[in-house]
Amino acid sequence: MNAIPMPALAPADAVMPRSRLVRAYLMEARAECLRYLRAPGFLLPTLLFPSVFYLMFGIFLGRANGADASRFLLASYATFGVMAPGLFGFGVSLALERDTGLLTLKRAMPMPPGAYLIGKMVMALLVAAVVALILLAMAGFLAHAGLTFEQGASLFGIEVLGVLPFCALGLFIGTLIKGQGAPGLVNLIYLPMAFLSGLWFPLNLLPGPIQAIAPIWPAYHLDQLALSAVGLGQGAHAVHVLVLAAYTGIFLALAARRLRRNG
Repeated sequence: MNAIPMPALAPADAVMPRSRLVRAYLMEARAECLRYLRAPGFLLPTLLFPSVFYLMFGIFLGRANGADASRFLLASYATFGVMAPGLFGFGVSLALERDTGLLTLKRAMPMPPGAYLIGKMVMALLVAAVVALILLAMAGFLAHAGLTFEQGASLFGIEVLGVLPFCALGLFIGTLIKGQGAPGLVNLIYLPMAFLSGLWFPLNLLPGPIQAIAPIWPAYHLDQLALSAVGLGQGAHAVHVLVLAAYTGIFLALAARRLRRNG
């Protein structure tokens, strides 16, 4: 008896009408944002840490050093703040979702294969935007940092888009480790990278070896762009943008490769 050939299943985005395809992406992004809004353990530290640090060091202690100190620390703590949504929102959540089987379930659902990634990226971009707006408001109303509208808008755009390399890095981390170990590993990358990139102390105050290796970190390049936005940069903008784009592409490719092999 001859076997009846089964038709090949087409990807969800190949058979959905365009209106349903767009709605699928929007609903997945909405679900991701709501899930993190209902997770104060992620949202509150992400919003409060850079704000409290800037309040203490950029406003209370920075006033004695003039507006340059407030602007310098605004750029640094904004960069520090937008690292977290990418690293934790992707790295920790992906590791947990792989362990619990949620990622397998999402793959089996009739939704576009890119909706999962786009949903998490929308969440990270929105959280980064909130972090940047809070710090800009503090810089304008409390620190009196003297930013022009163009400087503030430029810093906002740089920091929001600057979350993408950390999304890619977080995605790669989430493919490497189990869920329970993910927060510890992310913190071991997040906090040393912030220090070694000169986000907490100006690089010229740190030892020579640390200054020499600072350019290997994506946080360093994002911070240099942020400093330029507030009038304290040293040029080479194209180099920093290219390095951040390269980080994003490389880690996305590595993460996709591991997910195809290991799930």
